[in-house]
Amino acid sequence: MDSKKIEQGVRLILEGIGEDPGREGLKGTPGRISRMYEEIFGGLDKTPQEFLATTFGVDNDEMVIEKDITFYSMCEHHLLPFYGKASVAYIPDGKVVGLSKLARTVDLIARKPQIQEKMTAEVADALMEYLKPKGAIVVIKAEHMCMTMRGIKKPGSTTVTMASRGVFETDKELKDDFFRLLEQ
Repeated sequence: MDSKKIEQGVRLILEGIGEDPGREGLKGTPGRISRMYEEIFGGLDKTPQEFLATTFGVDNDEMVIEKDITFYSMCEHHLLPFYGKASVAYIPDGKVVGLSKLARTVDLIARKPQIQEKMTAEVADALMEYLKPKGAIVVIKAEHMCMTMRGIKKPGSTTVTMASRGVFETDKELKDDFFRLLEQ
């Protein structure tokens, strides 16, 4: 990331809204925002391969679910946050990954400007690519600040997206089991 460019951009925005970037309360703001962007956009140019590479052999193919994984991301249309919970499941094909790695995968993929639909698909695709399971399914429920604080101004409204791959696309009973388990 180019911290100098970010700082210049923040100064221009402050000037553009009629603020003085040199006033006491704003002097350090460009630097703070630059450091914040390094953190919240830390998923750019990275893949979850490092999290999903270490697996453990298993003899069964029972569904593995990690639900209610909290995440924060940024809408690429307005550069405002959207945040919520992701639930991820897969059907192993001889190997599983540590449960924390599923949460780390969601977190990494969330750390970039994007739309929720793309994030949902990217998590499912990462599981399929790196774990090679029989199937994967991801459901994300999020509140978007671009809908809450501007535009239509509907606080509390949520967007739900789903991506299913492999056996979750073809086996309705399996998909129904996933949704039933999410309710527990």
